[in-house]
Formats: sequence, C-alpha cells, structure tokens
Amino acid sequence: MVWHIWGNGPPLALLHGGYGSWTHWIRNVEPLSRHRRVLAADIPGLGDSDAPPEPYDSPRIAAIVADGLANLLRPEERVDIAGFSFGGVIGGHVAERLGSRVRNLVLCGSGGLGIPRRAKVELVNWRMYRGKEKQRAAHRENLGILMLADPANIDELAVYLQVHNAERARTKSRPLSRVASLREALPRIGARLHGIWGEHDITARDALDEHAQLLRSLQPEATFTVIPGAGHWVQYEAPEAFNRALESIASDVTPTERSESRGAGDQ
Repeated sequence: MVWHIWGNGPPLALLHGGYGSWTHWIRNVEPLSRHRRVLAADIPGLGDSDAPPEPYDSPRIAAIVADGLANLLRPEERVDIAGFSFGGVIGGHVAERLGSRVRNLVLCGSGGLGIPRRAKVELVNWRMYRGKEKQRAAHRENLGILMLADPANIDELAVYLQVHNAERARTKSRPLSRVASLREALPRIGARLHGIWGEHDITARDALDEHAQLLRSLQPEATFTVIPGAGHWVQYEAPEAFNRALESIASDVTPTERSESRGAGDQ
C-alpha cells in the first residue's frame, strides 16, 4: 500500500474516492500540510497500491488501510481522518478498528450511509470507445455528470486526473459504496463525527438535511458543513472553502498532542 506524506504536526489522514487515488486531494495536501502532517493514501486496488486479496469488501479493505496507518503513527499519537465518497466508507471502518487513536472522522460526500439517492446517476462507459480522444471526452462528460457542479470547473487537470485514475482502478468500489456498511459501523465509532458536502452534490440531492440528521442522531454535537456552489468532488471544486472547513474541524488539538507531533518529518 502506498502513502504520500507532506508536512509536520498532528497527523491528518486523507482517503480518496472510488476509481481515484490520492490525487483527489491534489488541491488540498499542500495548504493542509502547513500545520499538519498529511498522510494521503492510495486505497488498495486504486492509484499505485496493490490490489486487495479477493474476496474483498469495505471492512477487509479498511483493515489493510488501518494497519498501514497505524504503522505510520507514533505510539499514543491520535489521528484525524477525512474520507471522500468511497473513502468515507473506508474511513469509517478504519476509525472503528483504530478506536481511541482516531480523534475526528470527517465524511465528505460519503457513500455507505443507506440514504437513497433522489437523482439517477448514469455514467458513460468510457471503455466502449476506441481511441484516446473519445475516451477522454467520455471522462470529461462523467466529471460533469457526477463530480463537478459547474461545467467551467472541468479543467484540463481534472480531466487528466480522471483519465489516469480510472485507467488504473482495479477495486470495484461503486457496489461497496451502495451497501450501508458505514451506517452500521457509525454507532461503534468513538471518534467525533463531522460532515462536509457540496451544495450541489448529485449523490445527496434533496437529502443533505437527511445526511446531517443521521450524523446528529448519533452525536448531537456532530458538525455538518455545506459548501455553496460545489458538487460531489467538493475539495477540488471549492478547495479554499473546503480547506477552511476541514482545518476548523481538525484544529482542536490539545497541547500534549501538539508536543508529541513536533519534529515529525516526511516519509
């Protein structure tokens, strides 16, 4: 399993979405690493990480991620986890496994919550097309269907990342995100719960309040932030607003935790 690490300070683990890689956080890792040690994973079977053993499901994949993350943390060090989409599902199971070692679990447009989608999402099968340009056009169309709310935000970097990530993906994450395994795990998680969603996230259309109510039914103090104008890939489409929201959640670090994390270096 491959991890990408920036900065020094209290640890913040970032888990990307389905058919993606750490690059789902490409507009976030450097700003966040100014005050944190950012550990961005390539989830097994995605990005540059090896495929998980079969048969696999979300808890089995999360067990691999949890072991890797535990090896990167120093004894008694506590971590914040932010999981985007499929990464939220994995992050929940990681938080369950690591118990008190996780301070905050931040779900970002997460699946696995068992909340029915109001909007039908029909993606283009890019593999049906011959030739790189036609496939690239299909990827661009998919970004507009699922990931980004404003077509003007579908820039060349977003298309490049979508193409590169999709072509390397081996773990079939979409069916795993449709299973409500995260919802089942949440009551067993001791970490503080938070949500960050894009205002126009198609996966939560007309259901943002339901997502917030679910988290607050488990922890009344759970925070739920809606980023105006953003779609599902909220941290890419509105990085400044997203980074501020995440930093606000993760900035509650005790003096002891700050002292323990001092002097940490890149790995």
